[in-house]
Amino acid sequence: MNIFLALLALIGGFVLLIKGADWFVEGSSSVAKLLKVPAIIIGLTVVAFGTSLPEASVSISSAIAGKNALAVSNVVGSNIFNTLVVLGASALIAPVCVLPTSIKKEIPFSILCTVALLVALLLGMNPVVPAVSEGSAAVAGVTYTLGAAGGAVLLAIFAFYMYWQISSALKVRKAGAVEEDDEIKVLSPLKSLIFIVVGIACIILGGDFVVDGASAIAIKFGMSETLVGMTIVALGTSLPELVTSMIAAKKGESDLALGNVVGSNIFNIVYILGMSAVVSPITVDILAVIDTIAVIGVSALVLLFAATDRKVNRVEGAIMLAAYIGYFIYMFVR
Repeated sequence: MNIFLALLALIGGFVLLIKGADWFVEGSSSVAKLLKVPAIIIGLTVVAFGTSLPEASVSISSAIAGKNALAVSNVVGSNIFNTLVVLGASALIAPVCVLPTSIKKEIPFSILCTVALLVALLLGMNPVVPAVSEGSAAVAGVTYTLGAAGGAVLLAIFAFYMYWQISSALKVRKAGAVEEDDEIKVLSPLKSLIFIVVGIACIILGGDFVVDGASAIAIKFGMSETLVGMTIVALGTSLPELVTSMIAAKKGESDLALGNVVGSNIFNIVYILGMSAVVSPITVDILAVIDTIAVIGVSALVLLFAATDRKVNRVEGAIMLAAYIGYFIYMFVR
């Protein structure tokens, strides 16, 4: 792909992402009200799954192709981007209110999922490997493997998460504890479904265009596979989360914005990496372990911000964006 086509793919991808995310948020919000389910539950499941599809496509395809560094760096990089940039940018638009349940349950659960990934990688440490060339998985003679067993554990956590969210949604609906929001536009069931399906299609197609275009540009500048995964590909596949959450924040649906970020991070770790590892064992280097620890750190930072006054305000959003800029620079110089 030449530079002209790469730029064209980027522009076309952005258009599809923005419009698709708009339709998706509108359809999902309508479904939440029709089913009398809180928007936070929809964000943690339907919206999170839809916006995580680009990461799933890239990571699982990378695992099948044996491009392990890209499979893991895409997910880890996306989660760092989601936490610091997506949530940070949403907070700049409007303070993101955080429900007590998110502070006590969802955000800590996302941290536990990342800890589970870290433990699985450390248990798969291989201290003695032959010297390999630049760009491979080995650094300083040590690799870390996420095998089929570790992937199965992550998928089991994913199954528990889905059961938990569906059970919570049913309990809330049965109790009739869903607050009415007159600002949410209610569409017919068929139109809501069309908005969601078409929105997902635009998000997936737009994400693919952006990733292909950005990756082609990056490769022409001689970037490594790991760096491309942590930066260009991670940013590209996270654009659905960014656009969806920012539009939700602009519409005043902060629950949906937060639920999308937290839910996407959980999906990325336990579903995408779980599936990828089951398909083909994933072997990475110490840098992937460091990045996984970084995800835990930034998630703990968000939990701290949220626990202070049950919201992420504009100042905290700016701090998160500044933190990402610092980490982005670190990824280039390390």
